[in-house]
Amino acid sequence: MSAAAALSGAERQREFAYEAADHRAVAEIVYGEVGIVLPESKAQLVYGRLAPRVRACGLKSVGDYVALVGRDAAEKVRMIDALTTNHTSFFRENHHFDDFVERMWSNLSARLTSGGRVRLWSAACSSGEEPYTWLMAMFGTDRAGAQRMLKRDIRMLATDVSPSVIATARTGRYAAPTLRTIPDDLRRTWVTGNGDVQAIDPLLRDAISFRALNLLGDWPMRGKFDAIFCRNVMIYFDEPTKARLQARLADQLEVGGMLYIGHSERLLGRVEQRFKCVGRTAYLKVSA
Repeated sequence: MSAAAALSGAERQREFAYEAADHRAVAEIVYGEVGIVLPESKAQLVYGRLAPRVRACGLKSVGDYVALVGRDAAEKVRMIDALTTNHTSFFRENHHFDDFVERMWSNLSARLTSGGRVRLWSAACSSGEEPYTWLMAMFGTDRAGAQRMLKRDIRMLATDVSPSVIATARTGRYAAPTLRTIPDDLRRTWVTGNGDVQAIDPLLRDAISFRALNLLGDWPMRGKFDAIFCRNVMIYFDEPTKARLQARLADQLEVGGMLYIGHSERLLGRVEQRFKCVGRTAYLKVSA
């Protein structure tokens, strides 16, 4: 269905005017800023997410809102935030965490014990479930051991382009149903409270540096990482954008480090030659 058809079919029910040209303008801005592709078939989704911003800004059409975004950098950030998809859960695709623990954690923990450093990055971390899961998988139910290990030179970075989900992740507070995918023994160890909203243990929360970061923008990190999770974000990119991002991720990873990507994603072109596939969308970097 074309954008014009998609728009005309719903326009009678809309609070604000939304023309096909408006959709194209929004898609161009979003692609240029964060690489997300918004085809014509996404017109209704885009309208649904932008209508609250149009209303909040006191405007009468999406076209007026696009014009505002063009001259207001802060509102552009809010628009991108509204249009990013943040679907995640605790222990999602949990074989990746199992693989990291079995393949990497013994050597990395020994390195920490002997005075070395470990750096981990959860890219596109959404509302925080992924990095919290990663730490739970590493430490299991041994909270005392985790406390000792976290005093050593270990850092976990967790980033997302959306400031709102980063704010949620920093609180470490989640609705009780969200926590049900955590295994019982780990939930008893790392989750506090019994009400509708419960909290991740501050020991884990304080071990993670949550930062807003555009994967297509400048990266401030100077050192390399021992493992990177970048899962289920490249599905929103076109092939050239995926290739550029994968090359940058490879550059940011130590030789011998691991890259984990989403089930429907794959490595492209020359970057694939720098890795060995050692599991389901689990890649060992073998070449600089």
